[in-house]
Amino acid sequence: MAHLLKKEKDYRYIEVGEGTPIIVLHGLMGGLSNFDAVTNFFGQNGYKVIIPELPIYSMSLIKTNVKSFANYLKDFIEFKGLDNVILLGNSLGGHIGLYHTKLYPDKVKALVITGSSGLYESAMGSGYTKRSDYEVIKKKAQDVFYDPAVATKEIVDEVYETVNDRNKLVKTLAIAKSAIRHNMAKDLPKMQTPTCIIWGKNDTVTPPEVAEEFHDLLPDSDLFWIDKCGHAAMMEHPEEFNNLLNNWLVKRGF
Repeated sequence: MAHLLKKEKDYRYIEVGEGTPIIVLHGLMGGLSNFDAVTNFFGQNGYKVIIPELPIYSMSLIKTNVKSFANYLKDFIEFKGLDNVILLGNSLGGHIGLYHTKLYPDKVKALVITGSSGLYESAMGSGYTKRSDYEVIKKKAQDVFYDPAVATKEIVDEVYETVNDRNKLVKTLAIAKSAIRHNMAKDLPKMQTPTCIIWGKNDTVTPPEVAEEFHDLLPDSDLFWIDKCGHAAMMEHPEEFNNLLNNWLVKRGF
């Protein structure tokens, strides 16, 4: 990892730069390093980028749900003494950001979601019946991206280790069920927070129509597409992702 992991109290996180706080929320099997390009760019351009390590596999099973993680985020923001933050979430991280914003709208200045769950959960936690077959897991990891080469051996190994760890697999399935329970279709029309939606046109995990539905339901949102791009736009097309987000932040005065 390019950045130093800080350890304070019960929290582990990366913090880079100075300025308006952007809190980055990783996905279910997404490492903090997935956001290296975001961290480097915005950390040098007037923002304080903070990426907390979410306790996805260390929370008790009864608390392994979207709402608990949204409250964990609230506690972390208070611990850091922050107010009026920008939340940026990919996949499950987007869902946690949305749910946190629903619960604590006054604390969030703006929201950025990419490949977010919250409306459509079919691919989370499914298809691990052949989890001991490395090639099957490799294919699943590659399918997340438009370009399978983005799924490096390191990424595939991490996914393989996760789904073959019984405790982690149980937590993964618990989160998948929680994501379905915490569907946000009815909440989104009441959420006035300015939202930037950046989506891969070739996302097969949360397909393009999911982005369109987010855009339709959120009262103050802008939708941007990245072509030849799957579920993790900030990894596959980091420069384009950063430019789209930066332009949106400047236009909105954030």
